[in-house]
Amino acid sequence: MSSADLITLPKVLAKMPMVMANLPGFIKGSKMAKITDKNTPLGIGLAIQRAVSLNPNGVAVMYEDTQLTYSQFNAWANRIADYLASIGLKKGDSIALDMENRPEMLATVVACGKLGVCAALINTSQRGKVLTHSFNLVKPKAAIIGAELVDAVEEVRDDLELDSDRFFYFADQDTLEDAGTAPEGYKNLAEMIKDCSSENPDSVNKIRLTDPLFYIYTSGTTGLPKAVVFNHGRWWKAYGAFGFSAVRLEKHDRMYCTLPFYHATGMVICWGSAIAAGAGLVIARKFSASRFWDDIRHYECSAFGYVGELCRYLHEQPEKPNDKDNKIKVIVGNGLRPGIWKDFKARFGIDRVVELYASSEGNVAFTNVFNFDNTVGFSPVSYAIVKYDKEKEEPVRDSNGRMIKVGKGESGLMIGEITDKTPFDGYTDKEKTEKSILRDVFAKGDAWFNTGDMMRDIGFRHAQFVDRLGDTFRWKGENVSTTEVEQIMDGFDGIAETVVYGVEIPNTNGRAGMAQVRLQGDHTDFDYKGLCQYLARELPPYAVPVFLRINEDAMETTGTFKHQKNKLKEQKYDLAQQDNPVYVLLPGESCYQLLTAEIQQNIDNGQYRF
Repeated sequence: MSSADLITLPKVLAKMPMVMANLPGFIKGSKMAKITDKNTPLGIGLAIQRAVSLNPNGVAVMYEDTQLTYSQFNAWANRIADYLASIGLKKGDSIALDMENRPEMLATVVACGKLGVCAALINTSQRGKVLTHSFNLVKPKAAIIGAELVDAVEEVRDDLELDSDRFFYFADQDTLEDAGTAPEGYKNLAEMIKDCSSENPDSVNKIRLTDPLFYIYTSGTTGLPKAVVFNHGRWWKAYGAFGFSAVRLEKHDRMYCTLPFYHATGMVICWGSAIAAGAGLVIARKFSASRFWDDIRHYECSAFGYVGELCRYLHEQPEKPNDKDNKIKVIVGNGLRPGIWKDFKARFGIDRVVELYASSEGNVAFTNVFNFDNTVGFSPVSYAIVKYDKEKEEPVRDSNGRMIKVGKGESGLMIGEITDKTPFDGYTDKEKTEKSILRDVFAKGDAWFNTGDMMRDIGFRHAQFVDRLGDTFRWKGENVSTTEVEQIMDGFDGIAETVVYGVEIPNTNGRAGMAQVRLQGDHTDFDYKGLCQYLARELPPYAVPVFLRINEDAMETTGTFKHQKNKLKEQKYDLAQQDNPVYVLLPGESCYQLLTAEIQQNIDNGQYRF
C-alpha cells in the first residue's frame, strides 16, 4: 500500500466544487437511501409513473429496432399487471421469470412490482438440477418463459412444482408488433394482455418498504443457489443513491446495459439510474467487445454499466483512432481493475467512474460519488473493517471477545451493522440467514452482516476491494459456489471425490475454477468428453472448472475434515509445484486436454483469452 492509495484531506477538498454543484441530488438521494417509514408508498411502479410525468414522450427503452416512450412502456406494464391480477396473482405471491435481456423482461418486472408480486429472476445460464432447485425454491404461482429458454425449461419441466396451465410465454421478437405463436403447453402472454387495461392499477399505491420486489439468486458461501429477497424499499434506496446522488443522468441521456438483468448491477443500478432521470435504457442482449462501441455511437449513449471483465475485454481490443468518438460521460459498475483504471478512462475519454461495492443480500454499500481513482468509494452507512484470521477462517476477537478494527491502509473483513436503516433481509432459508450474522461484535447485543469480503481502509470512509473469502470465488463477473460445483461433479460416473477452488490466471479478473479430482480408475482411461457434456448440461459456463488436477491418493484434510484449499490455491495449475497430471479446458475448446509446460507458459503469457 503506497501513500498515493490513501484518501487525504487535500484530495477530498479538491472535490468540493463538484460536490457543491450536485448538492441537491446528493441530499435527495441520501434521504431516499435512509428511509425507514414502513407506511410510505414507494417502489419501482411509482418510480416508473414518476418518470412518465417527468418525460412522457422521452425514450424509456431501446432494443434493436424497438423504441418505447415512458408512456408506452408504462401502459404495456399495466396491461401485463391487469392480466396477472385477473388470474388471481396478488401481493405476496411469486412468479418465476426466465428470460434474456429484452423489453418483455423489464415490462414484466414492473407489472409484478405494481401488484406486489415477487418476480424470481432466474439466471438464464442455469440448467438441469440447478434450474430445478432455483425454480422450486420460491414456490411460484406462475412462470413466464422467453422463447429462448423454453428448451432449458422443458428439460426439467416434469420436476418443476407448478400446475401445467400456469406456464406463460413471450416470443423472441417484438411482441408488441407480433405476438407470435406459443409452443404446446404454454400460454402466449402477448396475446392474453391485448384487451387488458393500460391504466395504473390501484395496487401500486399500496406497496411499502418491506414488500418483496424480486428474488435474485446468489451462490452465497455454500451449496445450491440461494434466493435473496430484494424488496421495494431496498430498490428505492438504490434508485435514490445511484440515480440522484451518484450517476446523476439527465432526461436526454441514454444508459447502455449489456449486463444480465437477473443481477442487481443491471436490473437495479443501471436501470434505476435511468428511471430516476426519465432517461433512456438501451438494452443489449449480450455483451460483445467488437460491437460495443458501435452500439454506443449508434444509440448515442452517454453512460454504460460494467463489471471488471467487461472493461478488461474492451481495453484488450486493438486501439482505434475513433476510441474517443463517443458521448460517454459516466460509467457505473464494479470490478474495474486498478491496473487499467486510469488508462481506460483516458483512452475512451470517460470523465467519471462510479465504481461501487454491494451484494444482492448485503446491507452495506460503497459508491465512488467523489470520482476518486482505484476505490469502491464512500459509504454513508455504519460499517467496519475488522481483523480476520484466514487460517482459522474467523474474525479476530480481543480478550473481551470483541472484534478489532483495522488501521488506515490495512485490510480486513468488511461487516455492516444491522439497524432499522440498514436491515439485513436475508435469504429464503432462515438458518442460512442466521449464519451470515455476527453478534456481540463491538457491544453486547449488536448484530452485523458478514459480507465475506476483504477490504482495505483507505481513509475518509473510503475503501478498496481486496478479495472474497469463503467457499466462493468470482469468475466472469459471477460468484461461483465451490460446493455446488463439487456436488455436480461428484454425480458423474468415474469421479470418487472433488474439491473445487479458484486460482489466479495472470492478466485476468477474478479466479478461474479448478477442481482436484480423485478418479475411480486411471486418468488416461477417464471419459473427459462425457464429463464436459455433463458439465455443460448441469452448470452455467462460468462455473465449469477451467483446470482439473488429478489426485490419485486420498484428499488432504484438516482435523475437522475440511479440505486444505489454501495449499491447492497456491500450487494452482503450476506443473513445477506438483506431480499430479493437470488438464485444462482452453478457450474455444469443447473438452479438457493434458496441460503441458508449453501450454502453461502460453497461459501465463496471456496468449489465451480466458
